[in-house]
Amino acid sequence: MIELDLQSRTPIYEQIMNEIKRNILQGSLKPKDQIPSIRELAQTLGVNPNTVKKSYTALENQNIIQSFSTRGTFITAKIDHILKQTVDDCYSTIEREVNQLKKLGIPEEEIIERISR
Repeated sequence: MIELDLQSRTPIYEQIMNEIKRNILQGSLKPKDQIPSIRELAQTLGVNPNTVKKSYTALENQNIIQSFSTRGTFITAKIDHILKQTVDDCYSTIEREVNQLKKLGIPEEEIIERISR
């Protein structure tokens, strides 16, 4: 379900968030599905529970998951905004990288050609 890259510069908590979002977008996690508890996921991934808690708190702030003290943590019913947010984030990354290439003097035509491949 969740794969971490311990060599990545991306913090572990962000990787956990991104993996949960990816699972939602791919349909592995659906609205109202229960996800593992903080302790359970931390143990499975071999990370500190505070790292998982940080991920869950951020996902909860984004209305992607909802925690109930007695029942567990669930994917929220309305997750359409996840796809839009993910697409917007991807475009922002592309725009930043294209601007960086332009600053390096790479012609726009070459950038477009390489992206098209």
